[in-house]
Amino acid sequence: MGQLIINSYEEFEAYVGKELGSSAYHKITQDQINKFADATLDYQWIHVDEEKAKTESPYGATIAHGYLSVSVLPYLWYQIIQVNNISMLVNYGIESLKFGQPVVVNSEVRIVTKLKALTNLRGTAKAEVEVLMEIKDSKKNAFKGVIVFLYQFNK
Repeated sequence: MGQLIINSYEEFEAYVGKELGSSAYHKITQDQINKFADATLDYQWIHVDEEKAKTESPYGATIAHGYLSVSVLPYLWYQIIQVNNISMLVNYGIESLKFGQPVVVNSEVRIVTKLKALTNLRGTAKAEVEVLMEIKDSKKNAFKGVIVFLYQFNK
């Protein structure tokens, strides 16, 4: 499935209750984990100490920060959908986010999305998107939840 193109509120509304698509897989590398640790000042050994993680972690390797997994959502989301004719997009919130299992270094993740609801708030489209982050070759997901975007369509 190619990237979904949305040009208006009415076009978006037609997808309520439907799957919007899946992103490509993205590999979470140690370099990305280390840069996230630098950006957030979260240097817990389970994320950044590769030698200690090999022997002391139940995963046998480092794992991505849970919030690193969440932070790649925009990158993966924009692979799925392009919303045109908007003057503004705001990340409005995340609802009921639950982590299923850690993302071990060098794992590949992708998101699968479904439009749960679309509400017209005086000309602003509030899109509630169910998101499932899958880990390639794993039965359990990294997380699932609902992300909320506000799209201001041009008049």
